[in-house]
Amino acid sequence: MLEAIGVATIDELYSDIPREVLLNRPLKVDGFYPEQEVRSRIEQLLNKNKSAADYDMFLGAGIYNHYIPAAVKTIMARTEFQTSYTPYQPEISQGLLQTLFEFESMIRDLTGVEAVNSSLYDGSTALGEAARMAVRVTSRYKILVPRSLHPDKLSVLRNYTEPVGIRIETFGMDDETGCLDLDDLKTKVNTETAAVLCEVPSFFGILDPNAVSVPSLCHEKGALSIIGFDPISLGGLKPPGDYGADIVIAEGQSISSEMNFGGPGLGIIGCKGENLLRQMPGRLIGMTTTMDGKNRAFSMVLQTREQHIRREKATSNICTNEALLGVGAAAYLSLLGPKGLSQLFETILVKTNHAIKRLHELPGTLIPRFTGQHYQEFVVTIENPRHTIAKMNQDLLSAGIHGGKSLVNDFPELGQSSLMCVTETHSPEAIDKLRATMEKFVRS
Repeated sequence: MLEAIGVATIDELYSDIPREVLLNRPLKVDGFYPEQEVRSRIEQLLNKNKSAADYDMFLGAGIYNHYIPAAVKTIMARTEFQTSYTPYQPEISQGLLQTLFEFESMIRDLTGVEAVNSSLYDGSTALGEAARMAVRVTSRYKILVPRSLHPDKLSVLRNYTEPVGIRIETFGMDDETGCLDLDDLKTKVNTETAAVLCEVPSFFGILDPNAVSVPSLCHEKGALSIIGFDPISLGGLKPPGDYGADIVIAEGQSISSEMNFGGPGLGIIGCKGENLLRQMPGRLIGMTTTMDGKNRAFSMVLQTREQHIRREKATSNICTNEALLGVGAAAYLSLLGPKGLSQLFETILVKTNHAIKRLHELPGTLIPRFTGQHYQEFVVTIENPRHTIAKMNQDLLSAGIHGGKSLVNDFPELGQSSLMCVTETHSPEAIDKLRATMEKFVRS
């Protein structure tokens, strides 16, 4: 093989790799074994892993343990969807185009906006793209985000915006309720502001009534409003487009796939108005007819982001998408329908409130940390100086419970706090077990 490609040695083949990062010893491979023995050994190692099927999972913070119906997995596993991927002669793949058209249409109906694309990488990249969209349309270079924004989202947003000179500033929240501080926001929205981000629910799980006032506040100053949403929550909440959102963004993993160790995600983005539509990075699928007018047909009507189409004028450097998860989301929403999505929202809301009620009176704690209405997530604060979130999570793990995300490093002002998540997958018994284990810890 080396002779065929004109290379004398393996070392020459790897000559462009810095010497300091190359392994300078033989691989520690303990002999050669039959396939059966290797497989048995690998399975022994894999069995050390523990998943949400083994532990009660109270970790959320962006990736959520929802039940994905078997039919969704079956549809996504069909080779017609898995192999069509992102066709460059799209009209050949009428099945995929129809499915993505249905996905876009259902998300549009949920959010109340005019157009939705057929997906980005994940919710964080959707935020980065939304920010740059707003800057291109307004020619302003400041984006305002809430202080409670997920730190990982903020990191991705900075990666998207800093190279092009966009400034990211934060506005406050009420320390008691966890809701947006509208007075602080009003002082910061000005003629330099391209857009304001608001999330419902927030990173801390707050269903903030102040959110509906944000779009009009933005529009008074000529700025745009970006609303982050949770797809399942729209089974019970007012669509963001109905209260004036210009751009809507979301992470769609909860309606398309299981957690899968953190990915892949499903980036959702939609908008109102032709100016924004022309700047939205994504491909839009439309419905038309065949040339003879006799049959329904689907077509890719806009793909402004693509380098192979627009070269240096492309609106984004994203050159792929999560179309397969879009297929899954379309199947999920079709299976549940409006009534099912509403029932699921109510179930999660009830279970969240039940968990809060069960944990509320634990000594040495403040649960929930904020007094606002919560959905799916809430902050747990340990007030006893002898105890830490890290030690509590260790004790929970020993009891077969995966605790919440520690907020100690990202939000030190909240003290020893973590973000707990409850979904439809949590039984009353699991919540009771969480309470009993936490009570044993805080009384120790």
